[in-house]
Amino acid sequence: MPVQKRHKTAYPGVYFIKGTAVGTKKKENIYYIMYRKNGKQVHEKAGRQFQNDMTPARAAQIRVQRMQGGLSNREKREAEKAEKKAEAGKWTIDRLWQEYKSQKSNSKSLQTDNGRYCMYLQTLFGNKEPKDLIQLDVDRLRIKLLKSKKSQTVKHVLALLKRIVNFGVNKGICDGMPFRIEMPQVNNLKTEDLTHEQLTQLLEAIDQDTNIQAANLMKLALFTGMRRGELFKLRWKDVDFERGFLNIRDPKGGPDQKIPLNEPAKKLLKSHEKTGSKFVFPGQGGGQRITISKAVNRIKARANLPKDFRPLHGLRHTYASMLASSGQVDMYTLQKLLTHKSPVMTQRYAHLRDEALKKASDLAGNIINQVIQSGNNVVDFEGVNKR
Repeated sequence: MPVQKRHKTAYPGVYFIKGTAVGTKKKENIYYIMYRKNGKQVHEKAGRQFQNDMTPARAAQIRVQRMQGGLSNREKREAEKAEKKAEAGKWTIDRLWQEYKSQKSNSKSLQTDNGRYCMYLQTLFGNKEPKDLIQLDVDRLRIKLLKSKKSQTVKHVLALLKRIVNFGVNKGICDGMPFRIEMPQVNNLKTEDLTHEQLTQLLEAIDQDTNIQAANLMKLALFTGMRRGELFKLRWKDVDFERGFLNIRDPKGGPDQKIPLNEPAKKLLKSHEKTGSKFVFPGQGGGQRITISKAVNRIKARANLPKDFRPLHGLRHTYASMLASSGQVDMYTLQKLLTHKSPVMTQRYAHLRDEALKKASDLAGNIINQVIQSGNNVVDFEGVNKR
């Protein structure tokens, strides 16, 4: 291929060759610049007359930039290529989350976590690496969410971010955050209890209601302490009348567990009407129930219970409170009955057991006082005087 003729311009180091415009076939000038870099002579294409609106003056400006250290077109392309390669190798929060999901596909809480990630974390932190996160941004997210969300919800969101980063660190694919995430203070140790009078009123209101599903569901919550979701998931095959156990499905996202089927619960379930559905308390079309709020709130209102009493979860607390205050059930047993993963959650009822033990201790003190006050009389533990 013959060497094309170079045409000088009025600007030093700038020349052009004749060419043809792409598409129009119109004759145009193709400008080049010459300069030395690292002791070597460089010839670089500056641009085309029509396609790039290139002129000798613009080409001269590009030449000055190159001589002052600016990157050549080739160097720019190589830099862009290297940047893309580096970008592809980055373990951003978004990429970590995708990997986390692929390895935790059997996690029962993954769907909930995915909703939290998409709603609160992806836009703010998705394209950043953990080491590039700024504490101020995380603090601002916490403060913003606390204005409209419960502390527990905000804690779940921030804990998810921390879990994603820790996943990457433990796998050795990224560095951690350069700071510790400040978690909001959560006070979710609310225990809802009912007085004897309130419980009596509730049981009467339950018996008066025409919705048998709601009535029996509330009674079973009181008899067993089961959670709302566990009651909705309960199937007839989970009820073992012979051995006296109930199989609890997915208690708080954990493995299935069994709890004893006491006599009141057994009697209730044996008399409960079967509709042909596999669920004990079926929803629409015989499928799994998703709500029963209207009916249980109607019963709650009829019983004149406090406004902040939650009809189903409150009965779970009532069940636990009755056992704890009896003084006959230790905290470990109560933890197992409530299917708590950690004893921390069960400790909310410890003060009730302590109160029962205190009453027992006071009884011992009263007996001793009787001995002291009786002088020479000796009082036995059944209150019988002896000489």
